[in-house]
Amino acid sequence: MKKIVIGLSFLVTLVIIGIWGFAQDNADLPKGVGPIETLELTELDPALAETGKVTFEQFCSACHKIEERYIGPALLGVTERRAPEWIMNMILNPDVMIQEDDTAYELFAEYLTPMANQHVSEEQARSILEYFRSNDAQ
Repeated sequence: MKKIVIGLSFLVTLVIIGIWGFAQDNADLPKGVGPIETLELTELDPALAETGKVTFEQFCSACHKIEERYIGPALLGVTERRAPEWIMNMILNPDVMIQEDDTAYELFAEYLTPMANQHVSEEQARSILEYFRSNDAQ
């Protein structure tokens, strides 16, 4: 019985450390290079997400799909892999991101196609981010 308690205690400790480590990793995600240095996210805004869906379809869907690799990477789960600042900087500043951000460069090297600068506004980029958040929340 004692071995089971010790084993269970050890397992709980590992889970707590793993969760804490994951939270630390998310907090330490790179923010990229561009105009967005900090971004405080609040509750998901369904109206903004719907605007972002329309904006995504207009500017991004020629190269990106949500659930499948296409010319660019699939975007489902992107808000779990990247900081919100990084996502917005990649949308707003892809040329510099590819040159100065390691992750953006690795994506370029993998897909062999640079992300096109669509010259969207910060408001449009924020709505696209909200659309991504809504997909990842489901």
